Amino acid sequence: MAKRSLDVLLSIVAALVLALPIVVIALLVRLTSPGPALYWSDRVGKGNRVFRMPKFRSMRVGTPVVATHLLQDPKAHLTPIGSFLRKSSLDELPQLWNILKGEMSFVGPRPALFNQESLIALRTKYAVHELLPGLTGWAQVNGRDELPIPEKVKLDVEYLRRRSLGFDLYILWRTLVKVARRDGVSH
Repeated sequence: MAKRSLDVLLSIVAALVLALPIVVIALLVRLTSPGPALYWSDRVGKGNRVFRMPKFRSMRVGTPVVATHLLQDPKAHLTPIGSFLRKSSLDELPQLWNILKGEMSFVGPRPALFNQESLIALRTKYAVHELLPGLTGWAQVNGRDELPIPEKVKLDVEYLRRRSLGFDLYILWRTLVKVARRDGVSH
């Protein structure tokens, strides 16, 4: 209950404080590449239920729907401001909507793409699928894009065992530091 209350409070405050930057980013995405400002993807949430998750579009329209590391040349698919959006994590801001709706939390395992079968299967095997996915998580502050799936799930399981309000606040702090340093983003 405290976690959900904190999620709602923080997402409302963040949406109010970041309203102008969100509008500016949306305009920049539209002005620098053809297509919509938001990219909606099907993601796997709590209980392995699929939900729609928005991000500011950092890839060109028509990019294959796979995890970015599986693209032959991810940089070739980036929009002119895509790399900046990803490295700064500003592409994630629209997910405040999912947090308000209760489909996500600020902290939890990052939601898998609907077609990441091995990640979904491992998370289900270790009951990680019973957690709300997060805007950030223990795996993100310990490697982000660089982690292989088994290592990511190991960290998700550790989060499942250690989860608490204090641990969430620690992960949020570590996330802010990582984002400021742009650590762990490969493109």
